[in-house]
Amino acid sequence: MFKEFKEFATRGNIVDLAIGVVIGGAFQKIVNSLVNDIIMPAISVLTGKVDFSDMVLTIGSASIKYGNFITAIVDFLIIAFSIFLIVKYINKLNKIKDLESKVVSKIDKKGILKKHQTEVEEVKEPETKICPYCLTEIKYKATRCPHCTSELKIDEVPENE
Repeated sequence: MFKEFKEFATRGNIVDLAIGVVIGGAFQKIVNSLVNDIIMPAISVLTGKVDFSDMVLTIGSASIKYGNFITAIVDFLIIAFSIFLIVKYINKLNKIKDLESKVVSKIDKKGILKKHQTEVEEVKEPETKICPYCLTEIKYKATRCPHCTSELKIDEVPENE
């Protein structure tokens, strides 16, 4: 069981995931700083110098900090939009790479783009044919019918093809 876990943990995908989590945590700290230190104070100035972190609804002894919740929503929207832009850019790069590979495959050694060529399909020899005497299906290369024992010509074209 330990061996299986070791194989799982050292596989490339899990290492990539771990790196993504670490980078995501660092990115979250940057976004939190951006929201708490730049965006929310700017919004506070526009809304009449209201500090969102002080926005609390007190019901009895419980306090609901909806200002912090608003700040968390702004954090989420910035992170989600950033991830959206990154994924969109990566998809665009993948499309460009696919187009390049298609175009490169059509360029010959001299650097000239090949014209669209129709590929000639190999003509496959059929596996079976019909005996013209007893109408039984037999092997294509047979020279004598195994059912009626008639002698067949090799270059004889089957009637059904």
